Amino acid sequence: MQLFLDTTDTAVLAELAKTGLVDGVTTNPTLIAKSGRPMLEVIAEICGLVEGPVSAEVAAMDAPTMLEEGRKLAAVATNVVVKVPLTKEGLIATAEFAREGIQTNVTLCFSAAQALLAAKAGATYISPFLGRLDDHGADGMGLIQEIRTIYDNYDFDTEILAASIRTAQHVTQAALLGADCATIPPATFDALFKHPLTDKGLEQFMADWAKTGQSIL
Repeated sequence: MQLFLDTTDTAVLAELAKTGLVDGVTTNPTLIAKSGRPMLEVIAEICGLVEGPVSAEVAAMDAPTMLEEGRKLAAVATNVVVKVPLTKEGLIATAEFAREGIQTNVTLCFSAAQALLAAKAGATYISPFLGRLDDHGADGMGLIQEIRTIYDNYDFDTEILAASIRTAQHVTQAALLGADCATIPPATFDALFKHPLTDKGLEQFMADWAKTGQSIL
């Protein structure tokens, strides 16, 4: 599974990218607004920090303007993926982007039927929002399973990018169900490294090592 960071904080991204475990980045209008910086400037900086896909979202609601905005975003760097909403206009734009060789991330997916349409339109990625579905009493992980089955039935190339992830357990469950990627906040990325038994075991090892009075160096 590829792990993307859902952030526009370039300082945090630069630090976490040093792990070699960050495969890409996703952004959205909310994150851009929080950055307080010009969007194209932020996207260009992020693209310089990671080699993998960087999702940058259009702001338009109609397909012609989405296409104009998407082409401008795609011109920022070769690893930009144009993010479009899962609407009729968004999928019209997605199909044209596919014809032009521009990668897309179709976002705000909440049903398997929507995911089917996105794949038929030629989306590179589909982003089902797990946490938001769970918040409304639906089964976010069940949606991942439905999309995986449909995509495998018809050999669609569209990759499942699990989004709106809240916990490390969400990442594990999405991986078990066959999601190709997950986009996670930096705090959740950090949580993937941790387990209380790891901390306890390491503490014991270090205490026992200190008793030996040895040094490896």
